[in-house]
Amino acid sequence: MAIPELTTEALEAILDFTVALARTAGDLILEGSDAIQSVTASKDVNEKKNSVDLVTEYDVRVEELVKTELARKYPDFKFIGEESYSAGSRPPLTDEPTFCVDPIDGTTNFVHGFPFVCISLGLLYKRRPVLGVIFNPFLNHLYTGIKGKSSYLTKGNGQPLKLPLASPPKPLPSLSQALIAVEWGSDRGEQTITSKSGSFGRLAGNPAQDVRGGKMAHSLRSMGSAALNFAMVAQGGLDLYWEVGCWPWDVCAGIVIAEGAGGIVTGSHDVFSSTSSGASFGDVTEEILTGRKYIVVRAIGETEGETCVEAQKRIIKEFYSSVEDVDAN
Repeated sequence: MAIPELTTEALEAILDFTVALARTAGDLILEGSDAIQSVTASKDVNEKKNSVDLVTEYDVRVEELVKTELARKYPDFKFIGEESYSAGSRPPLTDEPTFCVDPIDGTTNFVHGFPFVCISLGLLYKRRPVLGVIFNPFLNHLYTGIKGKSSYLTKGNGQPLKLPLASPPKPLPSLSQALIAVEWGSDRGEQTITSKSGSFGRLAGNPAQDVRGGKMAHSLRSMGSAALNFAMVAQGGLDLYWEVGCWPWDVCAGIVIAEGAGGIVTGSHDVFSSTSSGASFGDVTEEILTGRKYIVVRAIGETEGETCVEAQKRIIKEFYSSVEDVDAN
């Protein structure tokens, strides 16, 4: 069967549909939040991996809603979702259009009533992310993007705001002026937690106070949602986000939105080192998408001696000089 050609016009139509679907899913997410807050944890909340990675029946309900509606509208498109993957449905990536969905990104936040929760709805085409919708129903913030076009944030019923919000983008002389997003993840084993703790300490630490390799970043943030971390980098509220252990459905939509805002996305330290000097730098290949190690840097204002991409490479190089590689489990 021939692979359908996804023109810009076709992607715009898909975006309109997926935005409406994300808002419908958002209503179900809010319903679930109300239900969770009104009962005891032991009654409605099941443990998934450990105490910081909880999920409820609403994860499955939201994914089934989205999967059903997408299949009805686009029956020839494939689907990859967090809950179906966990249940054993693990189709390999192909060149065919494939929706890549995290029904509730930020499930721990969801359980606790912390309002940084979203549906992340991406589309892959020829093994590349090409469309992204991220909707936080608690704040009524909608992030959208199509590959090769600008990304936008819509607050409530307002007009779409082009990303990044600062125009032109702000400069970023070094990590010492950066607000960096990190996450602890669900693997809390000794080796992983020690590596991450050391890396976080060096990023935040003051070298003048004997923190070896300290970058003295402005601060570190953990929003508890990979998709919203990507969106906030696109917006310009975060300068950089580093993650180990995510899956394609966590980042697919965010990649498109960050790129449309002038951000750059790459993978592990090894991937960055092998691609940073070539023309392929910034191309999120299948290797990067499925590699479970990601770094995204916002658009950086150009200076007399440095382009935006050169500045982004400098920041990533400085970042990777400070952190310790962590295995993605």
